Amino acid sequence: MRVLSKHAAALSAALLTLAGMPGSAAAKFHIGLGVETVVQSEDQYRGAEQLIKEYGDVAHGGMCKLVASPDDFMSQQETYISNLVSLAEDPLMKVIVTNNMLPGTAEAYKRIRAKRPDILLLGGFPLEDPLVITQSADLAVDLDFVSRGYTIPWEAKQMGAKTLVHISFPRHMSYEGFGRRRAVMEQACKDLGLKFVFESAPDPTSDVGVAGAQQFLLEKVPQWAAQFGGPNNDKVAFFCTNDAQNEPVIKCVVAAKNALYPEPGSASPLMGFPGALSLNLADVKGDWAAIMKRIDGAIAAKGAAGRLGTTPYSAGFVFTAAMGELGKRVVEGKAKLSNPKDIFDALGKYTPGAKWSGTYYTDMSTGVQNKKELLVYMDTYVFGKGYMNTPSLKIPAKYATIQK
Repeated sequence: MRVLSKHAAALSAALLTLAGMPGSAAAKFHIGLGVETVVQSEDQYRGAEQLIKEYGDVAHGGMCKLVASPDDFMSQQETYISNLVSLAEDPLMKVIVTNNMLPGTAEAYKRIRAKRPDILLLGGFPLEDPLVITQSADLAVDLDFVSRGYTIPWEAKQMGAKTLVHISFPRHMSYEGFGRRRAVMEQACKDLGLKFVFESAPDPTSDVGVAGAQQFLLEKVPQWAAQFGGPNNDKVAFFCTNDAQNEPVIKCVVAAKNALYPEPGSASPLMGFPGALSLNLADVKGDWAAIMKRIDGAIAAKGAAGRLGTTPYSAGFVFTAAMGELGKRVVEGKAKLSNPKDIFDALGKYTPGAKWSGTYYTDMSTGVQNKKELLVYMDTYVFGKGYMNTPSLKIPAKYATIQK
């Protein structure tokens, strides 16, 4: 069984200096962390690093145990499931956090629930139908795909866009959240006076891999900017659904003077910006204010101020760390999953100063709120311009009923 990629193996070695809790007693319970590799979802991985830094590695008497999914998780789904289920073999395991909650998470949690009903099953970014994943998960947090389906086109318009290009592929469009967000975006564009365009790109988990998918976008985005900008060189905003797509899209947006990038799909200043801008952020790792300042300066230096935005913190990082923290507090009797304030308090630990908004997921077929899935989003910061104050927007209620 292949449990760790070379990236995970490298992290495992690096964490030897972080993992232990010298001079302290062994942890009374353990927290399992199932995350993707740095290649697929770096921010989620860094959130696991943060928890291990705070609470130590199981191998050295700490709380946390990490398993990473295969890079090609779609073709190795049984390996992914087995990796998660293996965490339940630990008799001290009391919390398992998965981020992203990839296809197969529901089955893994179902198997864990059958063996160990005492384990809290939490996660972020569920990529299976909410009614499926929450049958076994205790709580899933996700970016508010309904609200962001409106706020992202709204941001694009405020930035001067005439067209919004949504880039994705069939696998992502089959997901409930991604599909509904696209549908809301399309309607919001109509309402806001923007042209909505959907463009397909290769799936990074397909045969072309990450490199092939990125090369496709490096070639196509400049063409789309020119095509949809038209003879007047109107501004064109780009949005993509996959983490690996962000870097080539950002690189092209910086180069094309009429291109805009309201924010990454996964909402993070680390999502594509460092690679696209050739930034080494190792010296400011974990310092989100310093990271934002560094990126802001690089974008300004390239003459792209006011054309690219993001959230001030990484949602992927925060979801991993905050769900681990929340699980810890629940086991210790300091929080309840049924209390939204406790959930936002855990999120707030890793996002000082940031404003959040959120609501529980509402099932389209029944109209009933699902208290096991909380949809949240942070304010957006446009480099060279400032915060957009999106949490204060009054989003028309009709968008909540739009289906994919």
